[in-house]
Amino acid sequence: MTSQTRISRRLVLQAGAAATALGAPGLLLAQPAPIKMGLIHPVSGALAYSGGQGRMGCQMAINEINAAGGIKALGGAKLMDVLGDSQSRPEVGVSEVERLHQEGVSAYVGCFSSAIALPATQAAAKYNTPFMIDVGVSDAITNRGLKNVFRLAPGNGKCVDDAFAGLAELNKSAGGIAKSVVLVHEDSEFGTSTAKLLQSKIDGIGMEVKDVLKHATPTRDFSNLVLRIKSLKPDLVIISNYQNEYVLLARTLHQQKVDLAGIFSVLGGGFNYKLVKEQPEVAQYMMDFNHWYNPKSAKAQEMRKAVEAKGGLFTFEVYCGYNAVKCYVDAIERAKSADKEKVIAALETSTWSDHFMPYGPTKFVNGQNQGGRAALLQASKTDIDVVWPNEFAAIKPIFPKPKFS
Repeated sequence: MTSQTRISRRLVLQAGAAATALGAPGLLLAQPAPIKMGLIHPVSGALAYSGGQGRMGCQMAINEINAAGGIKALGGAKLMDVLGDSQSRPEVGVSEVERLHQEGVSAYVGCFSSAIALPATQAAAKYNTPFMIDVGVSDAITNRGLKNVFRLAPGNGKCVDDAFAGLAELNKSAGGIAKSVVLVHEDSEFGTSTAKLLQSKIDGIGMEVKDVLKHATPTRDFSNLVLRIKSLKPDLVIISNYQNEYVLLARTLHQQKVDLAGIFSVLGGGFNYKLVKEQPEVAQYMMDFNHWYNPKSAKAQEMRKAVEAKGGLFTFEVYCGYNAVKCYVDAIERAKSADKEKVIAALETSTWSDHFMPYGPTKFVNGQNQGGRAALLQASKTDIDVVWPNEFAAIKPIFPKPKFS
């Protein structure tokens, strides 16, 4: 060892001792290990737009929490996103769960699609890893008894019940003009399970189902399906499908000038600001019962402005992902630990309320938040507004929609 090396080493040791003596031990101690969150979304394939929106919302929450000092109960530990892409395919979602488990994630957030969420949550259950569902509405996700699965947003059973309550009230106010319906749905778990619920309950509001039409995802041409609808002459078309097919079907109905009292959807994947921005003539008067923020919330309006300032659109996937992350971190703060069992126990007793949704108190029963609720929306050429329930309504609905000239 050279004289210069001995001197350098002695200086380092002396500096460390001085730092400790001056009450600055943090200079020598490592920062708390980050908490890794696995984000599993379909950011490629047929569902890529919606998956990318969900990922953006999760990352907004992560950045906000880290900027505010990290997780206080863990000494300011930061959140680290570990990204997964399900490629819009259930089997890839499962393989991403396994890969991210090897990366050491403490929780998962995802998956947008019910068909992906079902096997992905099952895979995560093997490791007892908390899985926060941001979007994925099939009630099969939460009714299987998996202790690691939690969903803040309402499932399709509650959404259908509430949608029909709103639709019945709307139709009654219009003199009961709508008496018949054609249901259109995509053929995976989301669309199929939602259509079954709709079909089983539609007669409860005095309407007849004339036909149930299913289609694949992706579908590139709805001409024949729309001709079938036109021949049946229903008063309403009720849609349950994803972004691309939703827009294409609505556009085809508009182009073929199918006169309806209304185009209505339950959890319509393409009913959003993107539709209004790109297809204003098509969007006008369409109605959807879906996840939505509380329009009277200042926090929601602030977040919407932040998203739009970056050139994005404030779709439901964004704030569903955002809220899923925030709810999980609240559980860590209360558990004072990222231990999986302790966090699951904290989630089971959660009363988290720091959100901007039209929800009641958070209470998880079998992983499903009993306070979650959606809203009835209507599009104009420039915006989307809540029209029901009345306590959150921004405008009165226009129903039936005007006929084509």
